[in-house]
Amino acid sequence: MSMGLAIAVSGKGGVGKTFISSMLVRRLSEYGTVLGIDADPDSNLPEALGVAATKNVGEAREYISNAPARSKVAAAKEEHLKLALHESVEEFPDFDLLVMGRSEGEGCYCAVNHVIRQVIDSRARGYDFTVVDCHAGLEHLSRRTTRDVDIMVIVTDATKNGMLTGKRIEELSRELSIDFGATLVVLNRVTEEMRPRAEQMAKELGLEIAVYVPYEPLVAECDFMGNAVTEIPRESPASQAIDELCRKITSYA
Repeated sequence: MSMGLAIAVSGKGGVGKTFISSMLVRRLSEYGTVLGIDADPDSNLPEALGVAATKNVGEAREYISNAPARSKVAAAKEEHLKLALHESVEEFPDFDLLVMGRSEGEGCYCAVNHVIRQVIDSRARGYDFTVVDCHAGLEHLSRRTTRDVDIMVIVTDATKNGMLTGKRIEELSRELSIDFGATLVVLNRVTEEMRPRAEQMAKELGLEIAVYVPYEPLVAECDFMGNAVTEIPRESPASQAIDELCRKITSYA
């Protein structure tokens, strides 16, 4: 297997993006080493995975970015940020996890974002798979934080707004000349009754659905109780759909 396959999971807020991300982290760990990156300021990936993350790079990023101009930290900003990022990676039995933390405050952080991309790319090369749970919407594309991703997984639900966002993500990636190796559209939480209508809607929008993930009541229950959503039974149709998605992803490795 080639090393360093990077997968970004994107989509409109509320479509189940973090559920798909967490399931990919768990299942891809059966194929090789995995680094999960929670790039969403809401930081729900650790909970979905059933782990407690004690570190994030948000506070370090803010401190370094706002350091006085003549301080030692400001003079070696890139080195301090690289160290903070590497030290923020937490190791768990089946995967490693990096939580980016809260969003940026006021001011321009272009140079900082550039370093973050460099360090993530550098660190990711040491893993068979890197799964990035992106910020909801289009921000990660507009800031070009996903430009070196091998596979973009676009998650949508069976709503017009969800699919429109998915289509816009496809279009914006082309406008920004972001060259993903592959784009896989996942239709999440679909019931048998709504699938024909959802398929027609996707066809009208020009979205090609790669995997259909059936609605699984246990996911909502786990969310409500604060339990790991990755604990749904292996025989669940939703769980089997994730296995299908993993097979498609690993075919590019």
